[in-house]
Amino acid sequence: MRKSELTKGEIGEFYRGYIDRLEPEAELVTSLKSNTSEFLQFLENIPEDKWDYRYAEGKWTLKEMIQHIIDTERIFQFRALAIARNEPQPLPGFDHDIYVLNSRSEHRAVPDLIKEYKIVREAGIILFESMTIDMLKLGGVMNDINASPRALGFMMVGHAMHHIEVIKEKYL
Repeated sequence: MRKSELTKGEIGEFYRGYIDRLEPEAELVTSLKSNTSEFLQFLENIPEDKWDYRYAEGKWTLKEMIQHIIDTERIFQFRALAIARNEPQPLPGFDHDIYVLNSRSEHRAVPDLIKEYKIVREAGIILFESMTIDMLKLGGVMNDINASPRALGFMMVGHAMHHIEVIKEKYL
């Protein structure tokens, strides 16, 4: 299942920016796996003194950002699962700022955040590997936007790539 196979109706414009970060011939599961390795290696090399740093008033710390990525991965995975199982109900959106505010990530140890990210992403990879091509192509509605499981999988990769760029630009 390649990114180039996605159709315009499988994801809204807001989310397309994440997917557009991937090469057209990027394959879903391969991309999830390689992105996991790249992201974990990137996290392991962040200096310890940067994890509680905010580059401006009201901006997230790196701990908060990683918790946001973990939470978003879980939500994207749930949405992909629900759509693949033909959930007839529209799936709700979520307010990522409220999630971060209530995450208590500032009290978490960095190795624990990294471990949780790895486990959540690995669960997502297994989920996508378990889906047939027909399941991956199914359409549903999330946050008032049409989506398919395969588009959500590519979004997971692009979302992590987006945050690597933000971290490089604003935190390191």
